[in-house]
Amino acid sequence: MAKAMMHLAQFLVHGPTYHSLAMWRHPKTAAAGYDWSRPELYQHIARVCERGLFDMVFFADLNYISDTYRGALDPAIRHATQVPEHDPIPLLSFMAAATKHIGLGATYSISHQHPFHAARLWATLDHLTRGRAAWNVVTTLNHNQSANYGEALRPTDERYDRAEEFVEVCRKLWDSWEKDAVLIDRAAGVFADPAKVHRIEHEGRFYRSRGPLNVTPSPQNGPAILQAGTSAKGRAFAGRHADAIFAIQPNLAGAKAYYDDIKSGTVEAGRRPEACKILFGIQPILGSSRAEAEEKQAEHNALVPLEGGLAILSGHLDFDLSQLPLDTVMAERKEPQLQRMQTRYRTLEGRLLTLEQVARNHGQSVGLPQMVGTAADVADQMEAFFDAVGGDGFMVSPIYSPGAIEEFVDHVVPELQRRGRFRRAYAGTTQREHLMQDG
Repeated sequence: MAKAMMHLAQFLVHGPTYHSLAMWRHPKTAAAGYDWSRPELYQHIARVCERGLFDMVFFADLNYISDTYRGALDPAIRHATQVPEHDPIPLLSFMAAATKHIGLGATYSISHQHPFHAARLWATLDHLTRGRAAWNVVTTLNHNQSANYGEALRPTDERYDRAEEFVEVCRKLWDSWEKDAVLIDRAAGVFADPAKVHRIEHEGRFYRSRGPLNVTPSPQNGPAILQAGTSAKGRAFAGRHADAIFAIQPNLAGAKAYYDDIKSGTVEAGRRPEACKILFGIQPILGSSRAEAEEKQAEHNALVPLEGGLAILSGHLDFDLSQLPLDTVMAERKEPQLQRMQTRYRTLEGRLLTLEQVARNHGQSVGLPQMVGTAADVADQMEAFFDAVGGDGFMVSPIYSPGAIEEFVDHVVPELQRRGRFRRAYAGTTQREHLMQDG
């Protein structure tokens, strides 16, 4: 029987750190002449990942600098805990111009936007990328981001209720032009058939929009939809809407339960289980030998300051962890804010972790499991995780840039191809087609 094929996405941030707080300090990042603000860097990364036949390159994004830890901005700024973070959206069309196949995704929060603007933006990006755009739909998680827009942080249930209606309005707007509305009949002097362009007249709980959209139907009729929610509302949203979901699950039991829950929710929403691909985050650390890789792991992890880990974890939880002793067993805490990341509080084997251990892990990889060894070792670990959990693939996050990305493409991808676990060519042209490709 043929083995299941993996999907791969490359994790990026338009800033000096991705998941690793050590990345900007790492000797191999410095030796590469790394300038995270230089747009040509991202074109290079996109070309490398396209050579590796990845489904997509994907940008996370935040619109705040966190003061959650100790009530001050200083720790976040000092340690570059996802600070600074420039807007990734302009990079997507820039990267599209340097590539032909790879999908191009980014996070875009709905919390302080209107659906008409989002629908117009993402339909335009889908045109500019020739159908390779992917939108990670998120809601605001941190009070700092809401404060930047002059608002208070809304409750989780309301945020996802808004997201449901937001996407509903976007879909109505993308459908407001029938597929054959554009005629471009120069002889008759008719660009488009007015009878095939419709107002939407949406009047909802949170949004109103008259329509129609002033963008013609894009190749995917709007972008592919991505999601990364862990709450019950977030998982239900993914089951109904997402083409792919990114997941950080540091232990196998949690990953398996998460996978089964998302697939079940996708079916309950009236979709096929394979309609929503689940990509688990990993942080590969490669060496010519296992000993060399382990040395690289130790070097990288030692560059992550504990204060930086506590600051970024506090920001992601929106809870000031300076209130807790470092030897606190995190899985035993009852505060509501601490429940969202329960999976980060255990090792891959399920052992409970203290606050200090969780914070160090968070600074090193934001909880992504580190897969360490030769290319064959890392491929072994990926296969073992993949086969145990049933996941659809992985979101790959580097410890230095762009070298770690190049190493993975040059060494791990060919190893996966030799094992029959990864594609040897793109079969389609759009982001959705990449995600649906099984061989």
